[in-house]
Amino acid sequence: MKYFRIFKLWFSDNWLKVTLILLILSAAAFFIWGTVVLFTMDSFYRTLTIAQLPVQMYMSAVGALLFVFFYLHVFGNQLGGMRKDSRIKSKDVQVSFKDVIGLDNPKKEALEVVDLIRDRKRLKAIGGQIVKGLLMIGPPGTGKTYLAKAIATETGAPFLSMSGSEFVEIFVGVGSSRVRQLFKKARLLAKTYGACIIFIDEIDALGQGRKFSSFGSQESDTTLNQLLVEMDGLGDVAQNIVLIGATNAAEGVLDPALLRPGRFDRHIYIDRPNLQERVDLFRYYLKRVSFDPSIDIGRLARRCVWKSPADIMNVVKEAALIATRDKTTQVKYEHVSKAIERIDLGIVRQLSLSVDERESVAYHETGHLMVLYLLHPTDDVFKASIVARGGALGVVYHHPREEQHTVNRNKLIADIKVALGGFVAEKIKYGVTTTGVSSDFTNAMNNAHNMVWNYGMGLSGLIGDFSLLVNPSGRSLTGRNDLSDSFKNELNRETQTILNTCAKEVEDLLRAEWPLVERFVQELVKRSELEYDDIHAIFKEFGKAREQIPVEKVTLDSPPLPSV
Repeated sequence: MKYFRIFKLWFSDNWLKVTLILLILSAAAFFIWGTVVLFTMDSFYRTLTIAQLPVQMYMSAVGALLFVFFYLHVFGNQLGGMRKDSRIKSKDVQVSFKDVIGLDNPKKEALEVVDLIRDRKRLKAIGGQIVKGLLMIGPPGTGKTYLAKAIATETGAPFLSMSGSEFVEIFVGVGSSRVRQLFKKARLLAKTYGACIIFIDEIDALGQGRKFSSFGSQESDTTLNQLLVEMDGLGDVAQNIVLIGATNAAEGVLDPALLRPGRFDRHIYIDRPNLQERVDLFRYYLKRVSFDPSIDIGRLARRCVWKSPADIMNVVKEAALIATRDKTTQVKYEHVSKAIERIDLGIVRQLSLSVDERESVAYHETGHLMVLYLLHPTDDVFKASIVARGGALGVVYHHPREEQHTVNRNKLIADIKVALGGFVAEKIKYGVTTTGVSSDFTNAMNNAHNMVWNYGMGLSGLIGDFSLLVNPSGRSLTGRNDLSDSFKNELNRETQTILNTCAKEVEDLLRAEWPLVERFVQELVKRSELEYDDIHAIFKEFGKAREQIPVEKVTLDSPPLPSV
């Protein structure tokens, strides 16, 4: 029976080759038979038949080509056919758990699933059931697909990979047909090889909440219904099928029926890597290129707060390109630093600025820099530049010192002050401001508005999320005026009060430290860009250096950082 299933599986993958071979053999047999018959005919009819052969062959070929074209391009893509290359053999994946860097907690969860698939006999002996569904939730680029491949490699099970969008079609029944074919093939693989893993990437395209209507269901709902039925059918004979789904969307986007126990039994939340994991990622990807062993990997990891594994891989690849353009044989720290800036800030634009405009930009960026360094409780200045990048004439590049998952009032106030620093510096120096403050005002007003309207962080003590009571048209979701005009004006005045208060405190700071402002402007005009060490040295020269947290240099050969 097993050999029959193996033959059936082989035939399902190679039926086209078998069919073509049979057709060729049949054609050869008919040709030989036709030749024999032809030479037994009378000379007149034989000559007539030979004369008509080219036209008949031409018409037959055109008809066959037209049939194949219409079948493949009109029907073939719409009849629910599953891609043949959706099946990936575990030996061809070659992604082990040691290759999955920066996902320590998700790997522990995934290892349990691997052990269950490997030791299913022991699980059955105590009456347990294997996990049917594994849902991976996390931001883009955090390694969800990579982890799914590692599970397939470690279990040695066949791996069927598809995207949620491949099930979405405008033709009725196409999506559900593809779901049926996918699970039919998975069951055959599970019977033959003992287990099978189905991976559906971007499953939110397939599993969004259904919309029940008296006018009938949509095609996407029908496809989801078929998926729910197939997942319920993963019992007894197909108990070794594990469905892994990956999504960037929040759980609330998916249909509740898909998330219930018995379908997606386990949820794995994959977040962006922490400091230790970012160090490990830099070590892993730098080993793939020729690099300077003295690179401070720890410093790079601290500059890449909130970057995903895919982001860090992209940084190293970009650094290798920059090193190649510089005609060096090794990737150095400055190459990686330039790669981070190029990815985050954009490509340098060669603009010809007048002396006055260049100086104005320097004062603007110095305003941001001063407030950020002296007042911000969580962020550090990594670079100040008056070189045009993207759509900006200058930038102060900063990052949080460490991951923060919540934001308090002190940070929001500091963000507002930093955003207003450029505006205030221009006003003190020139008495007028430029249009360069537009994006700064957007950030400052957005933070102040959210503080008052959404977070209960205003000055009057009002508590609540008042944005729930109005929609963009100014009326509540119920159609009533739940907020009076006078109350809304009061909230808006409070927003303006926060902005004015922050601007006044920034002005007091910059006026008190104006000699330091002039020094930074002088350095920026002369050098165009200042790195973190340059900025810290100037503050130290004026006795304003902030106390630095001692950080040990981390290189490739350094021991792992202590886990928190």
